[in-house]
Amino acid sequence: MDADQAPASYGATIAHPRSSDAPVSEPEEIPVSDLRPFPMYVGRGGLHRGLSARQVSMIAIAGTIGTGLFLGTGRSLAQGGPASMLICYGFIGAIVYVTLLLLGEMATQYPVAGSFNAYATRFFSPAYGFALSWNYWFNDAVSVASDLTAAQLVLQFWTTWHPWAISLVFWVFLVAVNAAHVKAYGELEYWLSSLKVVTVIFFVIVGIFVNLGVNREHEFIGLRNWHIEGAPFVGGFGGFARVFVTASFAYGGTESLGITAGETKNPSRNMPRVVKFVFWRILLFYVLSIALIGLNVPWNYPGLSNRTTTTSPFTIVFKEAGSNVAASFMNTVILTSVLSAGNHALFAGTRVLYGLSVTVPYPQAPQIFSRTTKAGVPLAALLATSSVSIICFGTSFVGSGVLWGWLQNIVGVSNQIAWLSIGLASWRFRRAWIRQGRPIDEMKFRASWTWPWGPPFVVSSVTALIIVQGWSSVIPRFLPVDFISFYIEIPVMLAMFFGWIFIMRAAGSASLESEPEFDTSSAGPNVPLLRRSIHRKRKRYHDLVDLDTVDLTKDEYEEAETDRSDDEEREKRLNGCTGWLWAMYYWIV
Repeated sequence: MDADQAPASYGATIAHPRSSDAPVSEPEEIPVSDLRPFPMYVGRGGLHRGLSARQVSMIAIAGTIGTGLFLGTGRSLAQGGPASMLICYGFIGAIVYVTLLLLGEMATQYPVAGSFNAYATRFFSPAYGFALSWNYWFNDAVSVASDLTAAQLVLQFWTTWHPWAISLVFWVFLVAVNAAHVKAYGELEYWLSSLKVVTVIFFVIVGIFVNLGVNREHEFIGLRNWHIEGAPFVGGFGGFARVFVTASFAYGGTESLGITAGETKNPSRNMPRVVKFVFWRILLFYVLSIALIGLNVPWNYPGLSNRTTTTSPFTIVFKEAGSNVAASFMNTVILTSVLSAGNHALFAGTRVLYGLSVTVPYPQAPQIFSRTTKAGVPLAALLATSSVSIICFGTSFVGSGVLWGWLQNIVGVSNQIAWLSIGLASWRFRRAWIRQGRPIDEMKFRASWTWPWGPPFVVSSVTALIIVQGWSSVIPRFLPVDFISFYIEIPVMLAMFFGWIFIMRAAGSASLESEPEFDTSSAGPNVPLLRRSIHRKRKRYHDLVDLDTVDLTKDEYEEAETDRSDDEEREKRLNGCTGWLWAMYYWIV
């Protein structure tokens, strides 16, 4: 790609190529403002910044709470029992919290768009970043299909009439909303996320009362469901290991807070606050809810999870409270959460595919996906992402519960790969920081208690999960379809990784062969930088980033005057006579 074809929205300067026979010592740089955007999307206006602070805040809090928590917990309880579920969800929660602290360090230091994909490319390997980005797009696309399938399962609480019809209606609705304008997506997600927050809090309160005796039998439940036959560990080690992937599916999306780093006001202050709050979100929305589900719902509850259906434990708890009306209301809320989760996944997947198509200097997806409408919607990327959802109509041939289980496995493993990648990027980032002699106290945010064991812990623990969780698909008998759903993404990512290296080496060789010959015997250090780089890359079978030379100053955030004034205003409020009220307000918000 020529320099005059680079899009103007990616960086401040770009190296300008010179003639191959002109001696140079440093590449010349020209302002990107002088460059022309890709002709494929010139005049389209690109993406629009249409999300308000109110919408982004609520989406960050509850946008990722969806079918994994409301519906997937039924499958986890049936397959692993209450103890397996509590341990697995708690362990995954610990991994996610450490992972987000590591992501927070990088996102605070380098608040750029692109989330962890950009950090994996910058600090680990461009080829791995390419494979990871496509994997994350696939994750979002399959998540939409998973949510549409989940809608069929939720609807079976009332009727079994043509369950595929609800998936078709939801698919059309979600595509229409996302094709209209980003504001339409934001407003829908804001109200659905608000409803989910209120519902989870209300469920915790009701669940406590149900366990204490406010139920149909008017009996104290306590730990009774932990002592029934088969509990608390159902299915032995295989059942225990299998819960890890459904827990990973439930926690999926929490890492997407890094996507907002490039659009966050005062990221040096706000990103650490958001990351630290994740601990309380995990504790309230996941661990406490999981504990109450295991206490109040027996693992062998009729229709909890089988080949054709999965019932939400949230609905069961409200039903046990003695109100079918409340149970129907809860099921309606779960149906709206399915819409919310599908809306969030479709939006994110569309933007990931758009980002791949405008990557510089080499686009990593066909440039047709960079086309946007006048409203700023990448319509081709939207249609490509939503087309994967056609998988959900496979429920005509297999049970909805079976298909949804397969999709859960695929998305859960994809989430684990994302966390593994954050650990790898953080590990390399920290090593580069130390090897280049930069003081640790120069980091804008550092989780000191995770230094230096945090990245190795995330990488090793997630790798172990990916390997072990498919145990039940091999022992006691081999289940080919289940095995594929657990492990299909690993060979696909390896193929994309080595494929990208092969393509880049071929492109480098072609570029080298097209250059005019010149005598380098007397050129010394003035051999063109591009040619020396190509010579080096031709000798390597990987593209790992050199930690001694990676630029640790590029994209570092410099606080603006508005940031300092915001901090001063906040301190003034907290130190005033009504400081305790402001402290409570900031904690809630």
